[in-house]
Amino acid sequence: MSLDLLEVGQQAPQFSLMNHQGEKISLNDFNNKGIVLWFFPKASTPGWTVEGKGFREEFEEYQKLGYEIIGVSGDSTSKQKKFVEKFDFPFIMLCDESHNMLKDYKVWALKKFMGREYMGILRVTYIINNKGKIERVYDSVKTKTHAQDILSDIA
Repeated sequence: MSLDLLEVGQQAPQFSLMNHQGEKISLNDFNNKGIVLWFFPKASTPGWTVEGKGFREEFEEYQKLGYEIIGVSGDSTSKQKKFVEKFDFPFIMLCDESHNMLKDYKVWALKKFMGREYMGILRVTYIINNKGKIERVYDSVKTKTHAQDILSDIA
């Protein structure tokens, strides 16, 4: 299956969503900073907990390089808040229950599992540079090493 994702060099779509603390966060809040924007299907699932822990462990290194880490799912703010608090995540988690941002970033798509088709969130990470353009696209995510893999690419 070929994915129709955003491409390197494209302007990142604008967004304005609530974070896990109920605060509105927009792309414009990060002018002149890089962003690691990772999408995950659901808070507190095993694979995405492992991935989140990886970003937590590397958080300071990303900060030193001028990058913010932002996780996004379709979960509610209360579910995201529990996820963040349970695992002590220091980064922003955005809640897109409307799926509008997910659609804009082309990660809300038809998925197949055990012969069943359904709409869901693709496991994709975009690196957005300090000018708001897509710098890298990761569509093959290894949850255990994803944070380190990205860090070695941008360092």
